[in-house]
Amino acid sequence: MTGRTPNVPDLRHGENHISCPPSRAQMRRVVCVTGMPGCGKEELVKIAQERGLAIVRMGDVVREEARRRGVKFSDETVGGMAHEERVKHGFGVWAGRTVPHVKQETTVIDGIRGREELEVFRREFGDRLVVVAIHASPRTRYARIRERGRGDDIVSWEEFLRRDDRELGWGLGEVIATADRMIVNEGSLRLMRARCREVLDAVA
Repeated sequence: MTGRTPNVPDLRHGENHISCPPSRAQMRRVVCVTGMPGCGKEELVKIAQERGLAIVRMGDVVREEARRRGVKFSDETVGGMAHEERVKHGFGVWAGRTVPHVKQETTVIDGIRGREELEVFRREFGDRLVVVAIHASPRTRYARIRERGRGDDIVSWEEFLRRDDRELGWGLGEVIATADRMIVNEGSLRLMRARCREVLDAVA
């Protein structure tokens, strides 16, 4: 016996360093909330706010651009401007303009509406990205939209259907169908908020 210590790799530095995969907390998730107009996305956003999570609304990015241009606020005019920008710059344009608003913290992005937007976020955030879709029937969604009375909301059933068609044309249905999590919002507000908490517990 020489009393010498056996050769043991120094794991603190150098080529023998073993790195552990980052934890979910270290990864700082980016949670994209998607769904048809009036499905109840705002309830999940409210729960996220109550938990102190950062919120970025893609609709706010669009509306701010509409204000800058002096566009009159209605679903047709704001939605029309957003569509023109998609045609001119590509259907991922609003996702690209949203990315700079996402900082190094867990963030909820509200309003993803198409496959190209999802691709932009996946390229930017990689494994940090989680997509949560919220579903409600057309009649339920229309009633909620009439109740909330936001400035750019539709007012007639025909306008509601045209808006649905427009957003489905952007690839929203594919984003919903391929989401990582799905919340069905056809019951009470209490039930919806409980489900939102469960999902945020799991992904954020």
